[in-house]
Amino acid sequence: MLDAVLGKLARQNDPNVLVGFDKADDAGVYRISPQQALVQTVDFFTPVVDDPYTFGQIAATNSLSDVYAMGGRPLSALAIVCFPEKEDTAILEQMLAGGLSKMVEANCTVIGGHSVRDPEIKLGYAITGTIHPDRVLTNSNALILDALILTKPLGTGVISTAIKQGEAEPAWIESATRAMTTLNRAAADVATSGKFHVHAATDVTGFGLIGHAREMALGSRASVHIYSSSVPVLEGALDCVRAGYIPGGLKANREFAECMVGYEPGIPDEVKTILFDPQTAGGLLLSVAREDAAPMLEALNAAGIAAAEVGEILPEQKPLIRVS
Repeated sequence: MLDAVLGKLARQNDPNVLVGFDKADDAGVYRISPQQALVQTVDFFTPVVDDPYTFGQIAATNSLSDVYAMGGRPLSALAIVCFPEKEDTAILEQMLAGGLSKMVEANCTVIGGHSVRDPEIKLGYAITGTIHPDRVLTNSNALILDALILTKPLGTGVISTAIKQGEAEPAWIESATRAMTTLNRAAADVATSGKFHVHAATDVTGFGLIGHAREMALGSRASVHIYSSSVPVLEGALDCVRAGYIPGGLKANREFAECMVGYEPGIPDEVKTILFDPQTAGGLLLSVAREDAAPMLEALNAAGIAAAEVGEILPEQKPLIRVS
C-alpha cells in the first residue's frame, strides 16, 4: 500500500540525496560534504513485551539498527512517544529509561523528542548518524556468488504473539528479549572494518527474511538461494508456529512475497512460515564476497555474534527466491 502511495509523489531531484524514499532501503542518506553524509531513520511501535524498561530497550535497539545497516555511526536521537493520558507515568519513565540505556551503549545522544496523548502506548526514535558518502552500504549492490550472512536468529514475531496471548514459556521470552535488546553495533563494526568485501546489507525487520531478501534481489537484479536448514531460529519459535501464534504481519508478508518463492521438496511448513516472520530489532543480512564468508563468520563469532551463512546470491532467474 505504501509503495503505491510513494510511487505517486514527485521526486525532488536533489543531487545530495544518496539514498531516498524511492529506494526500498533501511535509512535515508544525505551528503553534506564530500567527506560526510547524514544517515537518517525513524521507527516506533507498540509494546512487544510486558516490562516497560525492556520495551524501551527494544524500541531503541530497533531504531538504531537501520543506521548500522547502512554502515553508519549513530550520533543523536529524538524520542517519539504516544502515551495514554490517565496511565501511570512511572511506566513512561521506565520506558524512556530503558531506551536511554541502549542509546548510551550506542554512544548516541538523546537530544529531545515529541509526545502525544494516545490510548495505545507507542515508543520509538528518529536517529541521525554519519557516514562517508563513498562507504554507504545499501541493499542493492549484492554480487553474483556472494554469500549471505545473517547475524541474529529469527522468531521474535511469533514469540511476541505468544507473549501477548500469555502462552510464551520463560525460556522463549528470555531468548527473544536477548535478541531484541542486542545492538547490531558489533556486527556493523565487523562489516565495516575494511577487512571484508561487504557488497550489500540490510537489517531483517518487519518484512521478515524473505521480504528483505526479496528487496536485495530486486535491487541487485539478482536472485537469492536460501538454505533453510542453516537459518538460525530462536528457542521456541517453531513451537509457536506449530501452536498457531502467527502475527498479522507474518500473514501479510507471506501473502505479498510467497509468489516469488520456490521451495524444494521436504521443507516443513513451520520452517517455511518462520522465514516470513516479522522481526523486531532483527539481525543484519550481509551480502559478502564468497572468499570472505568464512573469515567474516569467524570474526563475527569471535565478537560474540552467533552469525550463520544462510544463502547465496545467484544470477537473476525465476523464482526470484529459491529455498532448499
